[in-house]
Amino acid sequence: MIHWLRSPSSPSIAKYVQCYWLIEKRPDVNSHNYPKLNPDPATHLIISPANQAYRYDTSSGSEAGKGSHWLYPHQNTFELDHSQPFIHLGVKFHIGALYSLPEFFGKTLPLDTVEQVQGTTLLTERQLNEDALMTMARTDAALCCQQLDALLMPWFEQCTEDQHSKITRKALHHLDDSIISSLGEQLHCSQRTLERSFQRVTGLTLKQCQSMNKLEAMLEYLYQRSSAELDWAEIALNFGFSDQPHLIRYLKKQLGFTPKTYGKERGLTIDIYGGVSSISS
Repeated sequence: MIHWLRSPSSPSIAKYVQCYWLIEKRPDVNSHNYPKLNPDPATHLIISPANQAYRYDTSSGSEAGKGSHWLYPHQNTFELDHSQPFIHLGVKFHIGALYSLPEFFGKTLPLDTVEQVQGTTLLTERQLNEDALMTMARTDAALCCQQLDALLMPWFEQCTEDQHSKITRKALHHLDDSIISSLGEQLHCSQRTLERSFQRVTGLTLKQCQSMNKLEAMLEYLYQRSSAELDWAEIALNFGFSDQPHLIRYLKKQLGFTPKTYGKERGLTIDIYGGVSSISS
C-alpha cells in the first residue's frame, strides 16, 4: 500500500487547502477490504481514473460511481470498498473553504454526500490529466504537489471572501478550545450571527464541527498508542467526557465500536483521506 500526505507549498493555496494525499492498493497487497472512514468536517476532491469504481456505505444506504468525485463533510462513519486495487489522489480543503470558490460561493454544502465530478472548472478549464497525475504521484510526490498547486492556483485566484467566510475562519481558529456559547462575545458579534454564518459556510453547526474535531483528535491519540497503554477513564477525562460510560456511548454511536473492540481492531477504523492512517504497507 502506497500512502503519502503533503501540504501545499504555495501560501495562497494553503489558505484553502489543508493537504494533498495519495493512497493506492496494488493487486499484490493484502489489507482489510472494507475499512471505515471516520467522520470529517472537511471536503475532499478525490481524483481517480475515469473507469475506477468507488463505493461508500452507511447505515442509511450507499453512494457509488466511477472516477473523480467530491466527498463532502460527513457526520456518519463511511464503510469503504477496498476489495479491488485502486488509486486515489486527494485534495483536502480546510473546513468551509469551498464556500469561497466560484462554483460553490454562497451555497450550503450537502452533508454525508458523495458526488461525481462533472463539468467542474478544475477539470474542464485546467485540462486535468488524471492518468498523468497518477503516474507522477506514484513516482515523485513533491513534483505532483507542485503540479496540483499550479492547477489549483487560477481557481483560487477567483475566490470570493464575504463577512460570513471571514467570521467563520475566526471561529474555526478558536472553536476547539472555547465554550461555544461564549464564541460570539469572543469574536465581537452576536451568537446568532455567528451560528448562522458558520452553518452557511460549513454546512455544520458549531457543535457538530467541534464534536467531529474532538473525535479526530481522540482517534489520533488512540492510534499513537498500543492497547496496553490505553487508560479509558483517563482518556474520558482528557477529552472532556463526564465519565468512561459517556465515552463508551459516544464511540459506539460514532464508530460502531466499544472502546474495548476499538483497542483490538483499530485497523478497521481509519482516516486515510488526509489524516491518520492505520494501513500497513
